Amino acid sequence: MNIWNWKRILIIQTAFIGDVVLSLPLLQVLRKKFPSAKIDFMLIPKTAELLKNHPDVNDVIIFDKKGKDKGLKGMIKMIRLISRGNYDVAFILQRHFRSAVIPLLAGVKVRVGFDKSAFKFLYSHVVEYRQIHEIERNLSLLEPFGIKIETKEIPNLYPSEDEKNYIDRLISNVNSKIVCIAPGSVWATKRWLKERFAELTKLLVKGGFVVVLIGGKEDFKLCEEIKNMCSSENVFNFCGMLSLLQSAELIRRSMLLVSNDSAPMHIAVAMRTPVVAIFGSTVPEFGFYPYGERDKIVQVENLYCRPCGIHGRKECPEKHFNCMKLIETERVYSEVKALIQSLQ
Repeated sequence: MNIWNWKRILIIQTAFIGDVVLSLPLLQVLRKKFPSAKIDFMLIPKTAELLKNHPDVNDVIIFDKKGKDKGLKGMIKMIRLISRGNYDVAFILQRHFRSAVIPLLAGVKVRVGFDKSAFKFLYSHVVEYRQIHEIERNLSLLEPFGIKIETKEIPNLYPSEDEKNYIDRLISNVNSKIVCIAPGSVWATKRWLKERFAELTKLLVKGGFVVVLIGGKEDFKLCEEIKNMCSSENVFNFCGMLSLLQSAELIRRSMLLVSNDSAPMHIAVAMRTPVVAIFGSTVPEFGFYPYGERDKIVQVENLYCRPCGIHGRKECPEKHFNCMKLIETERVYSEVKALIQSLQ
């Protein structure tokens, strides 16, 4: 089949928030190349909001693989749904069994995925998983079809007017410039020390900034501890209070974001807000570093035990946690100050 006859395209990315944000450039390029095609996106309930208002997607297919669509029954439901879509091609960004088998059994003839998957034999086209940025890696799935990407493609998110108005009301009494800090992560070894986040927050407040701590409801306790260490009316804990697109809009209104290696830094890139990213047990070479032109990375170089895993760990295997402990507050603050000065 001539690829320029593709009328129905499916993207499958049922991983986490950051992974979906990093898949948006693929969606955006496909829309440019196939302006009249129907382009649908399969993802999980937690990330579905990211596609709300996105002009390049037609339908969002929610696969609740850990809830109501769990197990064989849920997979059969998805196979039937995808089969009814009559897709010409499926781009499979994950490397899991379900993501590979659903489009196969649904009759999608062109199925494109990475060679790192144990289920690559289920794909019609296999692409090398290279050590490049995840955005570029996802775009490399277009290479078997002769589609070249000449310019840097940045993800886009689209908060609605309601979400913008909500943030207007939330920060209506804030008269100083805002710096967002996202101190959380699912993985303990990807979190910089809370005491140092507190020290950084104090320095920023002293410099005349308002600091907003952001994250999910699971980060509320951590951020409340950081806020209480600061004892300032110019520190706010908004963890668990904002939707993903409300968070994106708040980040857009901020001078910059300070974050661990976690989803907020990718959201900031999508909103064109500069990032200072702190990397501990993971490394930028995995391809998940902030992709903006002005973004900065703070890390400990040449540490023998680093990285200790692609996703981080629940605790330091070496028991010293030097990948984060050796990153002093002043070093991060110096990067933040330099970035702020470059923006003024």
